Amino acid sequence: MADLRPHIGPHVTLNDPAFVHGTAQLYGKVTIGPGASVWPYVVTRAEMHEIIIGARSNIQDHVMIHVGTATGTIVGEDCSITHRAVLHGCEIGDRVLIGIGATIMDGAKIGSNSIVAGHSIVTEGSEFPDNSIIAGSPAKLIKTRDNSVANLMNARFYHLNALNYAKGIDRLSPEDLKALQS
Repeated sequence: MADLRPHIGPHVTLNDPAFVHGTAQLYGKVTIGPGASVWPYVVTRAEMHEIIIGARSNIQDHVMIHVGTATGTIVGEDCSITHRAVLHGCEIGDRVLIGIGATIMDGAKIGSNSIVAGHSIVTEGSEFPDNSIIAGSPAKLIKTRDNSVANLMNARFYHLNALNYAKGIDRLSPEDLKALQS
């Protein structure tokens, strides 16, 4: 059996995350908030600035988070950074969903309760207000809508999964599903 212990560098702070997968690679000044989860093959690198992952946020499979030349990377609380996304020196508000394969570049700011569609490229210095739906390459504001309920539900689903995975359980029970709905 392969050794599946994550690489957690000496400058990484883990504030009681729910789950950190054994293949995660966390380098530099990185802070993982309470209840957050870091899934398979996530890589973080913070050579100059800091990466902060907020409480209960989930960093899904194959996500890469790096800092910019002049900016750190901040992910708010209850966010879902989905598979293969790239965050590079940007700021993500609370209850944000970053879609599969999206890229958020240096100095970009995504307001709380927003959604960035899969495969979007948010260019350097772009700023989007709270409640934005963002899509395209380059990404543009498509419409404004409060996405907080749906985004929070997704974050809660991943938080529950993370708690289960930490116990070696990789399937949700009917009780778990009921708890999500309440």
